[in-house]
Amino acid sequence: MVRNRKQGENTVKSALKSLALNPMITTEKSGVALFIQQCYENGMKNIVCSPGSRNAPIIIAIDEHPEMKAIVIHDERSAGFFAMGMAQQLGEPVGVVCTSGSAMLNYYPAVAEAYYQSIPLIIISADRPKELVNQGDGQTIVQLEVYKNHILAEEEIKEYVSTNQEKEQLILLVNQTFDIAKRGWKGPVHFNLPISEPLYRTVLNNNDRFSTLERKKDVFQLNQIEKELIRATWKSNSKKLILCGQMDKNGAVLAKLNELAVDSSVAILVENTANLKSNKFVHCIDRTLMGISESEVEEFLPDILITIGGAVVSKKIKEFLRNSDIKEHWRVGHAFPNMDTYKALTHSFECSPFEFLTEILKLELQPHTSTFGNLWKQKDFIIQDKLVDYFPEIGHSDLKTIETILDYIPENSNLHMGNSSVVRYCQLFDPIGSFNYFSNRGTSGIDGSTSTSAGVAFAGPSKCNVIITGDISFFYDSNALWNDYLGNNLKIVLINNSGGGIFKIIEGPSNTSQLSKYFEAKHNYKARDLCKGFGVEYFEASTNEQIENSMEEFYADSINGRPKLIEIFTPSDINDKVLKQFFNFIKLELKGN
Repeated sequence: MVRNRKQGENTVKSALKSLALNPMITTEKSGVALFIQQCYENGMKNIVCSPGSRNAPIIIAIDEHPEMKAIVIHDERSAGFFAMGMAQQLGEPVGVVCTSGSAMLNYYPAVAEAYYQSIPLIIISADRPKELVNQGDGQTIVQLEVYKNHILAEEEIKEYVSTNQEKEQLILLVNQTFDIAKRGWKGPVHFNLPISEPLYRTVLNNNDRFSTLERKKDVFQLNQIEKELIRATWKSNSKKLILCGQMDKNGAVLAKLNELAVDSSVAILVENTANLKSNKFVHCIDRTLMGISESEVEEFLPDILITIGGAVVSKKIKEFLRNSDIKEHWRVGHAFPNMDTYKALTHSFECSPFEFLTEILKLELQPHTSTFGNLWKQKDFIIQDKLVDYFPEIGHSDLKTIETILDYIPENSNLHMGNSSVVRYCQLFDPIGSFNYFSNRGTSGIDGSTSTSAGVAFAGPSKCNVIITGDISFFYDSNALWNDYLGNNLKIVLINNSGGGIFKIIEGPSNTSQLSKYFEAKHNYKARDLCKGFGVEYFEASTNEQIENSMEEFYADSINGRPKLIEIFTPSDINDKVLKQFFNFIKLELKGN
């Protein structure tokens, strides 16, 4: 797992000549105590703990550690997403700790999301001793390999270590596993700790400090074959499309893309979740695609496709590109190098987007005379211009609500978009450059959206965090409000259209007799009493005017220091019609343009 094992072993041996600190209390289980210390040495300073008994030695070692920060969230599913949100915000490993048995299964949705978003979530599960597994003992399941399809590594930790050799082995094992979690292809890792009774005994520990592995940064360079491939392909093809999916805000990547956009044969399409804002890019992909008539399609099809970043929300662009006759598809990024989303993958560059763009700009590729990039951007500009007078005429609906809410979010906020219809609606509006856009688009599940935003807000208390969520997503994750770490900087916008409105928008479900009961799952639930129970200040609105009149008070600090929630009721019987009219307007207005 480590490229230079010899170097790793030498590092561990030198680490055992440790620097003794002031004695502190810790668990008497020496392996657990050493494991937690080594987690800290590898950068895991924050841990989300869920109460239990079997994990008591782990909790004791964490809580007594003078430099670790532990918080308690009871609901494991919410705790997993909360920790993932913290890791997103902090850019470092964050741990989650649970007791044995089914508790760890509740982490799985967050584990899968972290896997597909490449987030270093550290899962630490207490376990029963091996001889008790499958023997009728309480809170006992087979825990090893539960996450095997959605983690980068898994290791089991001994509860006791006594000899130097055992200590060396544990240190090396932890170092190697964290190295996997934090390297280019980041992601979740799992540590399983079988622990025997007694569970609560403590000892004085010198808290020996051990070094971590020093991993040299890989320097990416194109090889000669790749350089020639890029030069030849760039010169011989006049239509290049760069599609940017989900990623953190990155000014260096933005600057490189702006340099590349000077070439008029290059079209750059970005989603809001890519966090890349430039007037040279096409930001609202679905909106632009709707303005391309059947007779124009051929002009907009690329010869070369370059994909950067993670998941792409737009189903329309996926269908558009899968039906294209793409000659070359270059995938850029460390994670999932063989992922062939558009059925045309020809080359995968396992490096960061910045490294890749830097290298190809070094090649001083000659700009092409093609106007392919201008064609895409012109279509985008025309639509923007037409919509200036259109939005004021829209009546109260999901679409109008999203437009209004976006206008009132404070500058420099984190905007969290719930899944299903909310994130799709948000892609229809040009991004605001000062925002950071977040959404759980790794697996695109509705679970955990509020919990994730709460974790981000807790880890970055100086920023305003606004989550726009649908009613099904919110009620499904309502235990996100069941913790003591929610503050003034979290604002929840709940759009309640009495069910899963997404199923009226996408093709298929709306044509079935099962729509209302099984897909849309209509309901009459409201969030008022839920908010009261959790000490969250509640607002409600049923018209656009009521929304606007509430915004100043909504964004003011709450009296009790807790979040605020505004529940906006929209008419489920017309929301889908308003959206379809919006797309039809674009089609008609751009006909012939």
